Amino acid sequence: MNSSTLLVIIRTPRLTACPARSISIDPMVRPFFSRRIGLDQPVIAGARLSGNAGDNWRIGLMDMQTALTDDHTADNFAVAVLQRKVLSRSNVGAFFTNKQVVTSPGDSAISYDFNRIAGGEFNFASTDNNWTGKAFYHYSFNPGEEGDRGALAAMISYDTEQFKAAWNQSYVGANYLAEMGYVRRSAYHQSNPSIGYRFYTMSERVAYHGPELDVDMLWDPDFTLTDRATELTYTLMWRDRSSISLELENNYVMLLEDWDPTHTGGEEIPAGSEFHWNEISLTYLSTMKRLFTFTLEGRYGGFYGGTKASFEAEMNYRVQPYGSLSLVGSYNHIEMPEPYNSADLWLVGPKLDITFTEKLFFTTYVQYNNQIDNINMNMRFQWRFAPVSDLFIVYTENAYPSGWTTKNRGIVLKLSYWFN
Repeated sequence: MNSSTLLVIIRTPRLTACPARSISIDPMVRPFFSRRIGLDQPVIAGARLSGNAGDNWRIGLMDMQTALTDDHTADNFAVAVLQRKVLSRSNVGAFFTNKQVVTSPGDSAISYDFNRIAGGEFNFASTDNNWTGKAFYHYSFNPGEEGDRGALAAMISYDTEQFKAAWNQSYVGANYLAEMGYVRRSAYHQSNPSIGYRFYTMSERVAYHGPELDVDMLWDPDFTLTDRATELTYTLMWRDRSSISLELENNYVMLLEDWDPTHTGGEEIPAGSEFHWNEISLTYLSTMKRLFTFTLEGRYGGFYGGTKASFEAEMNYRVQPYGSLSLVGSYNHIEMPEPYNSADLWLVGPKLDITFTEKLFFTTYVQYNNQIDNINMNMRFQWRFAPVSDLFIVYTENAYPSGWTTKNRGIVLKLSYWFN
């Protein structure tokens, strides 16, 4: 399948980022997630306008249209965000998203011909920035079962140079639907407290060290515990900003659906199964002051009745001022008891960034994933023709590793202009 896309972006003075970025307070509850657009069908065209309207107001508008395919509908995606500054460093905002089915294949059955979400949020920051807080409420509109369509969350944190503590609390209704966004699941309560402390030293090499405790718990609507992750981390930070962290993690999971833990098409663990396990991990981040930088992480522990050993590495070498070459890789060895599948999972991807001039840039990366038997290639050319204004040409392709047989490919033209 071949596809092409045209996206035009208009930016007003004091440019903002994605018009709906401000509505992504909770990473588990995102009413809008741009990468969802075009996953199943090609994007025809789109436009975005974002920026400040005066000293206290900020706006964001976006509209994108996808094409009809044999298996998927042609949809229109629209987002509108309005935000106003309040107090000294806080803001309130409102947003609206709309996914509308424009055309559907003749023999296809679709669940809903539209899905809309409206919501409001409040972002708080104290004058000294020690106290920060966030709160939102969303409500979804679509044909289907009525009732319990809301999602709400609140967070408060206190953070100083030595001490930090935070509490996140959220609820997602059983009928909350966000087809333009990302919601891990519905019908749950979540609590996530955390606390940490730093001991600063007079050492010439060590800047600080200290522990952090994080607990993440999920309950069903009847307050039956379904998930709990308790992480205790101790971090040592050197003065060159390199660091090493040791983490101990205790997990509990009750499966709500049948599930294949390796995603390799094997036997599924039945819903209702309960698991407890422990994990240990060690992570090292090198200093960013050198041309060659790297991150290493090793992890070992239980995994849904089996065991998992994993290793991740990221290496980067800067060739100043011309660009950088990086390599990211991860390996997971999962051992499961019979009759479930064990697996060795690889994810490897080199990336190359080249700076031709102050206005011309090129980025390319290739990623191999044996879990889905896929090689993804992405190439992006960027021309900065005016201040904060860019022309992007992006080519992407997915292929089978054997013989490099193409699954799909696409080219995107994106124009961004800043009115100043």
